[in-house]
Amino acid sequence: MGVVALVPAAGRGERLGHAVPKALVPVDGVPLLVRAVRGLFAAGCVRHVVIAAPPSDVDTVRTVTAPLAPADGAVRVLAGGAERSDSVRLALAHALREFPDTDVVLVHDAARAFTPPQVITAVVDAVRAGHPAVIPVLPVADTVKQVDADGVVVATPDRSALRVVQTPQGFDAGTLLRAHESGLHATDDAGLVERLGVPVTTVPGHPDALKITTPFDLAVAEALLVGGQA
Repeated sequence: MGVVALVPAAGRGERLGHAVPKALVPVDGVPLLVRAVRGLFAAGCVRHVVIAAPPSDVDTVRTVTAPLAPADGAVRVLAGGAERSDSVRLALAHALREFPDTDVVLVHDAARAFTPPQVITAVVDAVRAGHPAVIPVLPVADTVKQVDADGVVVATPDRSALRVVQTPQGFDAGTLLRAHESGLHATDDAGLVERLGVPVTTVPGHPDALKITTPFDLAVAEALLVGGQA
């Protein structure tokens, strides 16, 4: 039995202002994707990684990530789909075909390149303990307002019950496969599983697992590296 991590990395990432795909944008000279894959293997519980890359950059992604695989594992790269969910579906099918002993599947954002290994381990451990779906979360620090179509506030949710979701999200392999075969739609894989009526369990996330989406986020990541925190 093994753990496979899927990394949907086919997005272009225009908001970062780089000419290369988002996953290949460097932080201190190292592409986000490389840092993310290194982190997955550093957790010690991930055997294989399957990356859904931009179709035009499959060879480049394969070249920069192939050396990262441990002796008993592998990195596989395939062309991703038009949408993130398409890329996850393609990577999942490939993983279950290529590594049939897979029992735990992680779905991880390349943009969360500094996720600490202990977060990854905590997610895997929780799935192994019998939870079919597990996500790392952080408390919401800001007050959140619900507004209508005109921008008028209609409610103020109690933030003590709200959480910010990070990755990797972890799943029993059969549960994630069923979710992606359901034809349902959601903004993330945990949302798909929720719509099946499957409970989703949380574990503590980490501030370092920020999602790098804008030039400001890149600057924060560079600062973390300079400060020795990442």
